[in-house]
Amino acid sequence: MERLGFASLLTAARNGDEQAFLGIFRSVQPGLLRLLRTLCGDLAEDVASDTWLGVIQGLHRFDGDELSFRAWVYSIARARRIDRLRAEGRRPPTVDIYEVAEAELPHRDEVAEAVDYRMSTDTALRLIGALPPDQAEVILLRVVAGLDVAHTARVVGKRPGTVRVLAHRGLRRLAEVLERP
Repeated sequence: MERLGFASLLTAARNGDEQAFLGIFRSVQPGLLRLLRTLCGDLAEDVASDTWLGVIQGLHRFDGDELSFRAWVYSIARARRIDRLRAEGRRPPTVDIYEVAEAELPHRDEVAEAVDYRMSTDTALRLIGALPPDQAEVILLRVVAGLDVAHTARVVGKRPGTVRVLAHRGLRRLAEVLERP
């Protein structure tokens, strides 16, 4: 994506260049799927597909830089996730973060293995997914999606100060879980 630059890729994608759209898709899709798998589990692939349909439909109206584009995609994904959960009569799963930590982390005396395991992406995403939904979403948008506070606030429809508080509380809660004996 750096070869052409985001602005050039976006312009080309708007003009129907499939390769340019593919470049944008490839840069955003992995983070989008990680976020959706954490927030809505087995619905992630369906929500991602719905999201990209929304992107295709609205691409001609989008105007902004790469960070704004990512925020726009995540906003579409958030709306599609909520729609899908409502349509299926589901609520996001609620899990006790301490139960996840107990089930996921090996015994303390297996130090080298524990360090490797604690650092794995899957474990981290499961731990984040066990946070209260608003904290999990904010941390995923900030850390996984790489959005700044202002863009995250726009995606979740909250004030920047609220986003900072949610991220701080979520990260503090994760630190408590990882520091438990």
